[in-house]
Amino acid sequence: MPLVDTHVHLNFDVFAPDLDRLAQAWRQVEVVRLIHACVLPREFPAMQAIADRFPELYLAVGLHPLDADQWQSTMAAEMVAMARADERVVAIGETGLDFYKADNGDRQRQVFWSQLTIAHELDLPVIIHCRNAAAETAEMIRAFHQTVGPLRGVMHCWAGTPEETRWFLELGFYISFSGIVTFKNADQIRASAQLVPAHRLLIETDCPFLSPEPKRKERPNQPAFVQHVANCLADLRQIDFADLANLTTHNAWDLFRLPGPMPG
Repeated sequence: MPLVDTHVHLNFDVFAPDLDRLAQAWRQVEVVRLIHACVLPREFPAMQAIADRFPELYLAVGLHPLDADQWQSTMAAEMVAMARADERVVAIGETGLDFYKADNGDRQRQVFWSQLTIAHELDLPVIIHCRNAAAETAEMIRAFHQTVGPLRGVMHCWAGTPEETRWFLELGFYISFSGIVTFKNADQIRASAQLVPAHRLLIETDCPFLSPEPKRKERPNQPAFVQHVANCLADLRQIDFADLANLTTHNAWDLFRLPGPMPG
């Protein structure tokens, strides 16, 4: 059954010697599309070079919240230009708020708002990183909806409570689960995964991080392992793996407006 890994970082150095082998592995388990998130805009050319090798790869442009201090006045225009120049760009991000590892809240909010504005301008979904910042992230999205206009997007690598999950569902966002949902002590995340409507559910690896069970000890994580995230969610939701694969693939096609017919 076709799968879409909606969040990868294949440009990281740990993957450089093994990309052909990794591609063979993800193709064997029918990962038919991958969305390559962006941490820093300067890594975009390296991401494009990987996408040149693997046509199932699509791209995002963004600045990670933990790198918000690197934001410059010219960066918004640069991101817009990058996105418009490459038809493989299907999202803005990853962006968002992270108050777990950083305390530069004002700077993060400024940079997040700027990237929401880019996503709105280009009519692209936004890939949101949110850690220890769910209430403020939701409030910023609400404020954006009210003062600027609509947004679509995904809460990536979601680890929030059921209550927090409902906030983002009410805002129209998709919810994407990574290998964390398979971890032994992830009861709260599994509860969130059970309440997400079928038409808003996505899967990802966030590789090279967060290898899922039963591959927890295998590092780095890789796109082929997204099948284990899908299997866990199918079990949680008491549906067949094939149905889980189909609905999450369909959702990825819809959110990212992927070109061409969906494999089936």
